[in-house]
Amino acid sequence: MRSVEGWRPLAQDGLLAAVMAALLSVVVLGTPGAGAVDLAAVLAGSLALVAWRRAPLVALLVVTACMLVVTARVPAGPPASFPVLVSVFATVRVGHRLAPALASVVFLSVGLAVSLPGADGPVQVLQDASLLVGWFVAAGVAATVTRHRQAYLEEAERRAAEAERTREEAARRRAGEERLRIARELHDSLTHSISIIKVQAGVAVHLARKRGEDVPPALLAIQEASGDAMRELRATLEVLRDPGGSDGSGGSGAGAEVTASGLDRLGDLVERARSAGLPVTVTISGERRELPAEVDRAAYRIVQEALTNVSRHAGGAAAAVRVGYAGEELVVQVDDDGGADPAAPPVPGTGLLGMRERVAALGGRLRAAPRPGGGFTVRAELPLGEPVRAELPLGGAS
Repeated sequence: MRSVEGWRPLAQDGLLAAVMAALLSVVVLGTPGAGAVDLAAVLAGSLALVAWRRAPLVALLVVTACMLVVTARVPAGPPASFPVLVSVFATVRVGHRLAPALASVVFLSVGLAVSLPGADGPVQVLQDASLLVGWFVAAGVAATVTRHRQAYLEEAERRAAEAERTREEAARRRAGEERLRIARELHDSLTHSISIIKVQAGVAVHLARKRGEDVPPALLAIQEASGDAMRELRATLEVLRDPGGSDGSGGSGAGAEVTASGLDRLGDLVERARSAGLPVTVTISGERRELPAEVDRAAYRIVQEALTNVSRHAGGAAAAVRVGYAGEELVVQVDDDGGADPAAPPVPGTGLLGMRERVAALGGRLRAAPRPGGGFTVRAELPLGEPVRAELPLGGAS
């Protein structure tokens, strides 16, 4: 497409030169006394118009010289001025003034000097000269208007680009300010509350062990979950405060987020669910490989949210987590044997909405619905792109 656009002006200039050459050749060949020199000058002057866009001054010089030869030798009339008019227009349009003015004066003067001695009526010659002068002035004015219009359009485009850049910078600044505000709110509210939960759980565990009592599994789960929540909250705060960490590709915050929540921590997630009283089995199929950071993070969050929903909405149910490494996608599925009814699907909440948004952002597919035989299933198919093969530990999954 670009090559076609680049050749189009050259083709148009070539067509203009060919039409001009054909027209002037007919005029010269039909004029008494014209010879091969005149025809050659016409052809050379017309063909020089091919360069009227790329080298207007060169084209003006060649065209004016050739047309002066024709005008001095044969009475070609006004058609001999057509190539010169085009060249004058081209040079004025690019900002030159002296050269086209001199070329116009010389051409008109030579034409008038050649026409007056043999003319039957000086009045007719002066009228023709006045007409040519008007044509040359019109060509100069048209070129000036075109030049100013082009400059106006370029300035308008520049201002539009500058305005767009300014809007983008303002939007980025507002987004950065909002990220910092959210980070402050999270730090001032959630960090304090989770810290208290973690400290209180730790104190309760310590007192129970000091008295020689068995520590309740739920209390241990609270202690471990609060520690993980603090770690992931700090990672999230780093992402929010790091301008380069929003896409997970740079900054310490992104790195912390990837470390804190990937499938390599699936075993810890499952163990916490088990300690909270949720029976969970894990099945991993296919050849394990290093996953893109966004896919790894999304898969972990989907399993996390699905197990949370089982604990909250399907009391006494068991869950089965399946992770399948296919050729071009990662399949994550969490099934439970709770009492979900296919005839009465649950109203999607924030968790399901977040899962759908994560999967949609990666170009994958998500199914979250009751199973025909009872229970609920969450199945996410996440495209991997070009897999990067690597040996990964099982992370405690079973």
